Amino acid sequence: MKSASVNDIKKELKTLPHESLVTVCLRLAKFKAENKELLTYLLFEAEDLPAYVAAIKAEIDEAFVEINSEKSYLAKKKLRKIIRITNKYIRYVGEKETEADLLLYICQHMKDAAMVSSRNVQIHNIYMQLLKKSVKAIDTLHEDLQYEYIRMVNGLDIDV
Repeated sequence: MKSASVNDIKKELKTLPHESLVTVCLRLAKFKAENKELLTYLLFEAEDLPAYVAAIKAEIDEAFVEINSEKSYLAKKKLRKIIRITNKYIRYVGEKETEADLLLYICQHMKDAAMVSSRNVQIHNIYMQLLKKSVKAIDTLHEDLQYEYIRMVNGLDIDV
């Protein structure tokens, strides 16, 4: 079965009565946990973006406390999990400024925890990929915001 395009779905949703629209949204929420999380964000948390970002940062802080930096395999695995969850939240928000902010926040944590070094090439590569991804998001922002974020990136660059 082939899925309809987003444009076709949008047109069809516009024609549905209110009760049917609520029913469709509830079925969507029951189908997958990620859909439920997205609906929760859109309905309850989208109005207060700074509080939502602060909650994500608190979750990142908790996750970094749990990282076992003694075993690089476990540290890398936990780091990838943090990035995967953060990317999910970034998709929910859909703003490049938030993406850059959260990715740089993870990079700062990695640098503060002394995880980035020449000893572990894999973690160093993850760090560099995060920096590249954040710079790509920064390039789409307004010039004033770009300046602030580029200063943050320059402070995170390391010589290994």
